[in-house]
Amino acid sequence: MMTTSTSPILEIESLSLAAKPNKILVDNVGFSLGKGETFGLVGESGSGKSLTLRAILGLLPRGIEKVGGVIKKEATGAMVFQDPRGALDPLCPVVKQLTEVVYYRQQLSRKASRKAALELLEMLGLPASLKDADRYPSQLSGGQCQRVVIAMALACKPGILLCDEPTTALDVTVQRQIIETISALQRELGFAMVFVTHNLAIAAAMCSKLCVMKEGKIVEQGDTYTLLQNPQHPYTQMLMNSVLPVPELEGSD
Repeated sequence: MMTTSTSPILEIESLSLAAKPNKILVDNVGFSLGKGETFGLVGESGSGKSLTLRAILGLLPRGIEKVGGVIKKEATGAMVFQDPRGALDPLCPVVKQLTEVVYYRQQLSRKASRKAALELLEMLGLPASLKDADRYPSQLSGGQCQRVVIAMALACKPGILLCDEPTTALDVTVQRQIIETISALQRELGFAMVFVTHNLAIAAAMCSKLCVMKEGKIVEQGDTYTLLQNPQHPYTQMLMNSVLPVPELEGSD
């Protein structure tokens, strides 16, 4: 995990989100993120984590709106979504999809865009055979599709990577591989990250700071080690008691 002491590149102050008519879904949420830092949002499904993430990018679902608060960003953001197959166009081969993202976001030529796309896929450990035989998402495994989605987010050259439970749909061994891939890319590329998960073991491995959410409100936040060593709120204690360990990869120390 990366930490930093520089001024925040993301500040959220008193964020409130509501569904019409006036049903509050996220209530007075606030936190800040420094350059290169990883901040974890943890809690059960329905606690407002993903909505908070979507508000940062301005991608709130239809019928949900920001009714209070301020979001200040000093860097561009990109998101890695929870369902990799749902985030990809099933009718378009993956190299072609990624090439389009590079072309529009980096303003490169078509040829340079394809070269950059293939380099990203190689960086993320996808088969070199994609260079000669592009494949549709349905022809790739769930873990491979998630790596393509991460590549698409990185093609936007974000200063802030927003990860919405990117390992939930994957088996436990692939979960570990994806977590290690994201961490290695962060060390190499230096982006900050907001990582949403309901799994405290993953949050502990990834994040320098944690924010625990319940029913749209922050119940506890602080330095990861301190918070997990001495949780103050009963809800945080309950989450810790339900933790499953992150599996060790075969051959790891």
